[in-house]
Amino acid sequence: MKKYLQATYDVNYDTQSIQQKAAELFCPEMNEKEKIEAAYLFVRDEVSHSWDIQGETVTRRASEALKHREGICWSKSHLLAALLRAEGIPCGFCYQRLTLFVEPADGYCIHALNAVYLNEEDRWVRLDARGNKPGIDAQFFTDKEQLAFSVEKAKDERDYPGIYADPPTELLDVLDRHEDPVYMYRYALPESLSVKMN
Repeated sequence: MKKYLQATYDVNYDTQSIQQKAAELFCPEMNEKEKIEAAYLFVRDEVSHSWDIQGETVTRRASEALKHREGICWSKSHLLAALLRAEGIPCGFCYQRLTLFVEPADGYCIHALNAVYLNEEDRWVRLDARGNKPGIDAQFFTDKEQLAFSVEKAKDERDYPGIYADPPTELLDVLDRHEDPVYMYRYALPESLSVKMN
């Protein structure tokens, strides 16, 4: 479980800005689920998805997504993991292969979400902080999943198995190579995930 609690280059909760935001979000009176919900709602609702706002900044690290209040789902998942790990709540990453827009002819992309460990119930739950808009209604539930997207196997979409402790390097490389998030989202996202779970 330790690997799901570590501070890393991307899940950099050891920075002052993440520590400060965690202190704002959490208080000692809150139980585990309340802390998870507070972090989830902040990342989902207060950090914009770059495509939705046609943003101008590519963010990668959790602290960057927090500073600029934007990122694609990959960097938003880094921020949620950082906030929860800062509070000692294990958090990892899950990935889906989805159609980029509507149909397979539009191409595919890799979508990121989080898996959070519920200590009291000894189980993982997946949460998707991508950000809601018409047609997308991800919610915080611990007794069921309500993610941003449902995988449609008929469209060759898929859920990748397992929970990653660290984001795959092949995704991070895409963020490093681009400065325009709109161009990156439209033309440069990988269509499949090749690396094995770490």
